[in-house]
Amino acid sequence: MSTVHQVSHSNRGYNYGLGKKSNASRVPRESPIGTNLYRYRKTGSVSGLSFDDDPYFEDAFPSGMRMENTFQLHPSKPFPVNIVHDIIDDVLRSYLSNESYQEELCREMAKTLSEVIKARIRELQLPRYRFICRVDIGQLARQGVSIVSSFLWDPDSDNFCTCEFRNNSLFAVCTVFTIYVE
Repeated sequence: MSTVHQVSHSNRGYNYGLGKKSNASRVPRESPIGTNLYRYRKTGSVSGLSFDDDPYFEDAFPSGMRMENTFQLHPSKPFPVNIVHDIIDDVLRSYLSNESYQEELCREMAKTLSEVIKARIRELQLPRYRFICRVDIGQLARQGVSIVSSFLWDPDSDNFCTCEFRNNSLFAVCTVFTIYVE
């Protein structure tokens, strides 16, 4: 049976109510009536949206510094979808062309690819854009896969780019969402 590993990283720096990162290896979940109906889950195997350790945020906005409002509601240049597609395709091919599907390796590879792709897109220095990079890696074994995402965004300024890769044993789908911050 194959498994699809997905990781979605946002560079907004939020961790959406999950609190600080914990070194605990297991988190108990209990039912409201007091009996433990849920098994323990490993926190290391679940992707989170926390970027407390991301150096990009510490360097971009030192403590106490805020960006001044420009009153510019739309970007001066449109998002370069073709350039981002080439970046994603290059990263996927360079990292996955000689890899075979292994569950643990692909889980870590999805996280690594997401970070590498975001770093390469940041090198374009697109002002006032935020990026969300989602990488899905699965075993290629005659199965059907549907990957769905939905967002509430401004169709005039926000955009996305999707690229896929396949070799003999695995497939990868990467989607980068760009959100313009007013």
